[in-house]
Amino acid sequence: MTLADLHSLLPYMLLSMGACFLLLVGAFMRRPGPGALNILGAIIALAAGVSAICIRPSQAEIGNLLTYDAFGRFFTAASSFMACASLLFASGYSTRRPIGGEEFPSLALFAAFGMSLLASSASLLGVFLGLESMSLSFYVMLAANKSDPLSGEAGLKYLITGAVSTAFFAYGLALIYADSGTLSLADSISALSGGAGTAKITGIGLAGWAMLIVGLGFKTSLFPFQLWAPDVYQGGPAPTVGFLSTASKASVFAVFLKFTGAVGAPWGELSNVLWVMAALTMVFGNIAALTQNNIKRLLAYSSIAQMGYVLVALIAAPGSGQSAAIFYLVAYAAMELCAFGAISSFSGRDGEPGDIRELRGAGFKYPARSAALSIALLSLAGLPPTAGFIGKFGIFYSAMNSGYVWLSITGMLTAIVSVYYYLRVVVYLYMRGEEKTEKAAVFPAADIPSGIALAALSIIVVYLGIFPGKLLNLIASVARLAV
Repeated sequence: MTLADLHSLLPYMLLSMGACFLLLVGAFMRRPGPGALNILGAIIALAAGVSAICIRPSQAEIGNLLTYDAFGRFFTAASSFMACASLLFASGYSTRRPIGGEEFPSLALFAAFGMSLLASSASLLGVFLGLESMSLSFYVMLAANKSDPLSGEAGLKYLITGAVSTAFFAYGLALIYADSGTLSLADSISALSGGAGTAKITGIGLAGWAMLIVGLGFKTSLFPFQLWAPDVYQGGPAPTVGFLSTASKASVFAVFLKFTGAVGAPWGELSNVLWVMAALTMVFGNIAALTQNNIKRLLAYSSIAQMGYVLVALIAAPGSGQSAAIFYLVAYAAMELCAFGAISSFSGRDGEPGDIRELRGAGFKYPARSAALSIALLSLAGLPPTAGFIGKFGIFYSAMNSGYVWLSITGMLTAIVSVYYYLRVVVYLYMRGEEKTEKAAVFPAADIPSGIALAALSIIVVYLGIFPGKLLNLIASVARLAV
């Protein structure tokens, strides 16, 4: 390995070596405290993200395994920044809830490393290694709270479904390799699609694509592979669930953005399958969320619906659909992390807020955190002037232009339905009634790291809703390299 390779690998080295460093710090220092270790992990993740943005690599391809172009750098930075925000939330959370010491931030950095590898892979082998590095970390992070049976249940359920999805994913990659005869991502996809400009998929290649779609469906909770999400979201620690629901899904979709760019539109034999999956995911997620009283289960079903919107953009790719998908993934990450960050800050020694009625009147007692949660929920609903509105508009516009009119109409109708259950939470936050008969929940004081992360994410959500131009221009150049 040359110095040029090491220079290009700097963000990955920061994440992987930083994870090892945290383990050593926890092992040799006397009681450094979980809060301090999580903040140190956040600083390392921030450094990795900044290096991915600011330091131009000496070479774009490394050992035929990684393609560290603008596309890979973009998602590496995004994964690192999401890890940073999650660890800031975990710093205060870990002082009130037992989620471990040095192993938690170390695993978060390992997960970010796997996500970065997924987005930058130039080989089918790199895709599999990145997926496993990410998944193995989350198995442990979800079960980190040993004193909570629900946390152990969440880790076990994600382990089982994750193993199944990994098996499908690996088998799909094997079939693609058998069909194409190469591990190179670009060459195998070109052979799979029948050559440049062709969308015909047959034989072993079609079976490989089917396996990949099943793996994608499990990892991103698309219908009908979404059954694990509500229980895992409810039982897992809020900082972990926020990281899982955003960064892991964004990194998996990054791989499929490369696939869609190479195969082209229309999707041939797979088009109808994906169309139905997207429609059912949006319908099921939003309808199921209507009846939820648990805030984390509500966000779980909401996350299912949000991934349906991203799938609509993928179906409309290439073209404007790729840019719409990337923009919405960024916007979704900011607003979902903000929502789970607020839940983390409301979590005390007795547990996390469960029933949304526990949040009654919190907007008056805890105005800053309640405002951040409200902004996140309104953006998830797609109301202006937030990033969620711009993101949904871009998705439905690109789908319309690609001829998926009824799919766009279905998405718009389900988005209207979602406004009800998002606003229902906001109403409870600012509701004063029945205080004499219902004892209002008492939440812990906000910690500074969580406050900084919540403020930054809230600003991003509003800023992208008002001034999306700069990010859209950046994404347009990044999306061209997804092929």
